[in-house]
Order: sequence, then C-alpha cells, then structure tokens
Amino acid sequence: MKTRTIIKSFYSFGLFAVLFAVAFSCGENKNQTENLVGAWKGKVQFRAGEFAAVKDLEFMRVFNLGGTLTESSNYDGVPVVPPAYGIWKKTGDKQYEARYEFYFTKMPDTYEDARKAGGFPPAGYGILIEKITLSDDGKSYKSTIKWDAFDQTGKQIIFGDAADAEAKLMEF
Repeated sequence: MKTRTIIKSFYSFGLFAVLFAVAFSCGENKNQTENLVGAWKGKVQFRAGEFAAVKDLEFMRVFNLGGTLTESSNYDGVPVVPPAYGIWKKTGDKQYEARYEFYFTKMPDTYEDARKAGGFPPAGYGILIEKITLSDDGKSYKSTIKWDAFDQTGKQIIFGDAADAEAKLMEF
C-alpha cells in the first residue's frame, strides 16, 4: 500500500513537471511570434506629399496581443482627429505588417463656423499600411508606411504617399 502511494505521488509529480514545462515552453513560443506586443514611440518622415514638410512627426502605437493596434500622433490636434485603429500580423522572421485607419476633420474658415458646426466637421479617412522590420534585440524597429486618403464619399484623394519610420519599445 505504501509503495503504491509513493508510485502515485511520483507519477503525479512527473505529470505536474511535464505540464509545467509545456506551459512555459508555449509561453516562450508565443513571445517569440508576437514580440511586437507593447507600446512603441517613434519618428515618421514622409518622402513626398503634404506631410513631407513636417520634420517632427511622431507616432505612438500600441500593438495588442491578438493583433489589434491603436496609433496616435503628436499632430492629432491639427486639426483635431481621433487616434487610428487597426490590425497587425507577423509576416516572417522579424517582419510584420500593420493596417490602420483614422478619420480626419477639416479646419473651419472661422471660429464662428466652428461654433456653428459644433467643432471640426468630418472630412474623410486615411488608411496606413506599415511594413515593419524588428531589430534583433526586439526593442526597436524600422518601417515603411504607405498612406492613402479618401474624402467622405469614399473618393481617393491621396495616393500612396510613402514614409520611413523608426520606433523604440517604451520601457520603464
């Protein structure tokens, strides 16, 4: 009887050890495939188009586990626009693609027009496609961004403006 209890304890401990090892190895694989998860801050420089003259454009992005993202820039208040929302996926070793959209508004001609409209009226939306290459240490990345813009009717008004970007993982 005593031997049977010892054998059961041994097998139980062994099973627990195997499950523990499997759980941690799965967690490590998840981190290796989704190491873009986190908050990132970086600079963006458009090569051409209306934003090419802006030399201090910065983006902050949060890549969430599960493939969603939120992006905001230091120019979200000119004129007022909400953050961008989107999705991302792993496309290869240290390679990712993100697609995010945002709404933009138009600046009223006068303060009185803004007051009558109740703020800044909608003007359309933009779609950004970002191709990301993560650094070897996983704490920075470089990317290219393509931006298309559409008016409120869905007519494309900006075609493929391109930018280069780099970002660093925000850490304590």
